[in-house]
Amino acid sequence: MSDARELRGTAPLLEVRGLEVEFSSRRGRVLALDRVSLSIARGEVLGVVGESGAGKSLTGAAVIGLLEPPGRISGGEIRLDGERIDHLPEPALRRIRGKRIGAIFQDPLTALNPLFTIGQQLVETIRTHLDLDAEAARERAVALLRDTGIPAPERRVDQYPHQFSGGMRQRAVIALALAAEPELLIADEPTTALDVSIQAQVIELLKRLTRERGVAVMLITHDMGVIAETCDRVAVMYAGHVVESGPVREVIHHPAHPYTAGLMASIPRLDAAHATLAQIAGSMPRPGDWPAGCAFHPRCPHAQDVCRRDARPLLRSVGATEAACWLAPIAALRAEPRVTA
Repeated sequence: MSDARELRGTAPLLEVRGLEVEFSSRRGRVLALDRVSLSIARGEVLGVVGESGAGKSLTGAAVIGLLEPPGRISGGEIRLDGERIDHLPEPALRRIRGKRIGAIFQDPLTALNPLFTIGQQLVETIRTHLDLDAEAARERAVALLRDTGIPAPERRVDQYPHQFSGGMRQRAVIALALAAEPELLIADEPTTALDVSIQAQVIELLKRLTRERGVAVMLITHDMGVIAETCDRVAVMYAGHVVESGPVREVIHHPAHPYTAGLMASIPRLDAAHATLAQIAGSMPRPGDWPAGCAFHPRCPHAQDVCRRDARPLLRSVGATEAACWLAPIAALRAEPRVTA
C-alpha cells in the first residue's frame, strides 16, 4: 500500500461546492444547508464540527445520497474524483454507495440487522459490490473483522449483533463500511456512544485506515478533542454554513471566526483557576429562522452593523485558514487554546 501522505496534495477526492439543501414545509421552502463548500483529499481526515443543528449530519447524508424526503439538494454540486454525483438517479447512487463511499453511523445497533449474523451481513455487502463467490466473500469477511481488531474473527463472524459489545459492534460497522474497499468514508459521530477507552481504539483504527489504505474520511462530530486527535483539517459549521475551515492546528490555536473561538473557549482546562466554564450566549437558530446578515451575529460579542445589515459572509482567506466573517481576523477572540493537536 502507498503511504497516504504521498496521496495528499493531489486533486481532491471529494469536492462539495456551494451545496444547498432545502425542505418543503407548510411554511414553504426551508433552507437547511446554505452554500456549503468543502473538500477532502485521498488519505486525509476532514473533521466537520459544530453544535447540534449546525448541518453536519445533513451534509454527510447529502454526500452519500441518503437525504430523507421532503429534503432535496436545491443548489451546488458534489463531485467524487471529479465526477458529479449529486444529480445521479437512485440506481446509479446505489452502485456508488457502499462500493466507493462507505458509511459509519453513530449507533451501530441501527446499522446492523439483528436478525442476521455479522458474517451474513458482511458477505451480502461484499458479494453485492465485488465479484466473489460465497467462500471467498466469507474469507474476506473474516479478514475484515481481523483488520478492524475483533478477536477470534473465525468464531465471531457467525455471531449476531447482540452478542457483540458496543465497541465490537462499532468495529463490525467499520468492517461493513470497508467491505467493498471504498475510497471515502462518511463517519457520523462514530465514537459518541462509546466509553473513552473504546473511543481511543476507534480513533486509532480510523487513522490507521487512512495511513495504510489511503481512504479519505469525513469525520462528523461535536467533540473538538476527537477532531484534534484524529483530523488533518477541520470545517466548523454553524446554521447550515461552513464558517471556518483550515488545518487543525491553525483552527484550534488561532481561530479566525468568533464561533470557533467560542467553541475552543468552552472546553474545560485542567489548569484553570475558575470554576465556571465560558459559554456562547443564546442558542443555534433553527432552519427557516436564521437572522438577516451573518447568522451568528445575535450571539457574537464582536457583532457590528455590517454583520446585521449585509448578506451572510462567504469563506475567505484569513492567514492559514478560511473564515466566513466580515470582521476576520479582527473578530478572533485570542482565546488560549484548550486542546492540543
